Amino acid sequence: MPKVLISDSLSPRAVEIFKERGVEVDVITGLKPDELKAIIGKYDGLAIRSSTKVTKEVLAVATNLKVVGRAGIGVDNVDVPAATASGVVVMNTPFGNSITTAEHAIAMMFALAREIPAANTSTHAGKWEKNRFMGVELYGKTLGVIGCGNIGSIVADRAVGLKMRVVAFDPFLSAERAQDLGVEKVELDELLRRADFITLHTPLTDATRNVLDAKALAKTKPGVRIINCARGGLIVEADLKAALDSGHVAGAALDVFAEEPAKESILFGNEKIICTPHLGASTTEAQENVALQVAEQMSDFLVTGAVVNALNMPSVSAEDAPKLKPYMKLAEQLGGFAGQITETGLKSVTVEYEGQVADLNTRPLTAIVLMGLLSPLLASVNMVNAPVIARERDIKVAETKRDDAADYQTLIRVVVQTERATRTVAGTLFGGEKPRIVQIEEVPIEAELSEHMLFIRNEDKPGFIGKLGTTLGDAGVNIATFHLGRTEAGANAIALVSVDQEVGDGLLERIQGLPSVVRAKALRFQA
Repeated sequence: MPKVLISDSLSPRAVEIFKERGVEVDVITGLKPDELKAIIGKYDGLAIRSSTKVTKEVLAVATNLKVVGRAGIGVDNVDVPAATASGVVVMNTPFGNSITTAEHAIAMMFALAREIPAANTSTHAGKWEKNRFMGVELYGKTLGVIGCGNIGSIVADRAVGLKMRVVAFDPFLSAERAQDLGVEKVELDELLRRADFITLHTPLTDATRNVLDAKALAKTKPGVRIINCARGGLIVEADLKAALDSGHVAGAALDVFAEEPAKESILFGNEKIICTPHLGASTTEAQENVALQVAEQMSDFLVTGAVVNALNMPSVSAEDAPKLKPYMKLAEQLGGFAGQITETGLKSVTVEYEGQVADLNTRPLTAIVLMGLLSPLLASVNMVNAPVIARERDIKVAETKRDDAADYQTLIRVVVQTERATRTVAGTLFGGEKPRIVQIEEVPIEAELSEHMLFIRNEDKPGFIGKLGTTLGDAGVNIATFHLGRTEAGANAIALVSVDQEVGDGLLERIQGLPSVVRAKALRFQA
C-alpha cells in the first residue's frame, strides 16, 4: 500500500480521501528540516502547502518518494529541477484558490481607497479623526491589471462590476478575450500612465521580476495606488518606499513580500501601506478545495499512475510513452523557439504533423508545444495546464496531420499567428531520436539547439558573418556552432548561432546595430 506524509496543515477530508483510495497516510506537521530528512525515506508521497521546504537535501534522502503534491499554485518551496533529477513528480492545484485570491485583491483595493486599517486603529484609540481619513471612490477610476490570466481576469470582472474602467497588460491576452472581459488591452507603459489603481496578477519569472521598479513607478500617474497579491519579487520594495515617501504613490496594499515570512521590512510602519501575511488563499473554501484536489491527484498517481497538474512530467499513458519520448523533446524545443521569438499577443497556434509522427497520439505533443510556447512568461505552465491557459486567453489551437512525408520522413511544424505577423518553425528527428530545427519562417536551416543561442534575421550581404564574429569575439563570447539559411541569394537570411556564454543586453544591442541586421534575439534552451 502506498504511503503519504502530510507535513503541512490540510483539511481532515484530505486524509479521508487518501484512505478511501487505498493510500496509507501520516499527518506530522511542524517538522524541522532535519526531522523531515530523518523520516521522508519511508514515504511514497509528500503532501505540502507553503511551510515545508522540499530542498535538494530532502530529496537526496527521499529514496522512496515518487510524488510531491502542493496544495496551492506556488511551488517556490519545492526544488523542482532537483525533484525532476530524482524522478519525483511535482504536482500543484493551480485553480483551487483563484476566487479567494481575486477577492483578497479586491478587498485590499477597498481598504486602500478608504484607508480602513488606519481609520480602524485610530478609532480603537478613541481619537474619532473623521476629517483625517479622506478616501477616494473606486467608481469611475481606472484599474490597471498586470497579468490577466486566471486570477487577473476574475479581478477584472469584479472591477467592471464596480463600474471601474479596466486596462490590462498581458502579452497572452487576445483582443477577443479582452472584449469578452470588458477590458481594454494596452501596453505596460500606457497602463502605468493611465491607471489610478494598479494590481499585479502575474507569476514571478525572469520576464516579470521587478516589473515595478523606480523607472516604471516614475511613469505612473501621481497619486496612484498599488495592490500586489501575486508574488513579492514583482516590486522593488526600496523603489516603492521611495515613491511613497515622495508622495508620488498615494498608497500600497501588499499581501506578498520579496522575503517571506516577512518579519522585518523597510515598508513596515508606514500608514500608507497595508500589509497582510500572504492571505490570498486563506479562506475556508480555498483551503478545502486545494486539499481535496491534491489528495485526489496524488492518490490517482500512486494507485493508477494517472498524472494531473504535474509541473515536471507529461500526461502520457504507459503504452504511448516509448513512442512519443523522442518527439517530446523536439516539441518542447519548437514551442520554446516560437515562444521566444514571438513578442506580441498570440491569436492562434497550429501544429502540423507530417510523415511518421502523424500516426502517433499527437495530443500530448501539442500540449508540450503549447507549454514551450507559453513558458517564457508563465512560470507554472506545464503540458497539463497549457491547453487550459491557451483557452482562457482565447488562443485558438489546431492540429493538422499528413501521413505522407515530403523532404523528411517525419516533421513537426509550429505556425504561430500573432497580432502582427505569422511565425513558423519546423523540426525533425535525426537518427530517430536527435531533435533538429530544419526550417525557420520559410527559410531552410538545419541546427541543433543548445543552452545559449543567438537568432538573427539579416540581409544576405557580404561581410555580415565577419562583423558578427568580430563583435562576439571582442565581447569574449565563443561561438560553438554557426548555422545559416536563406531563401535566395541577396534576399532574407537567418543565422542561428550557438555560443558558450549568455548574450547580455548590451552585446545584443551592438549586434542589432550591425549593418544588414534586421532583428537579433538571444534564446535559451534547457541543456
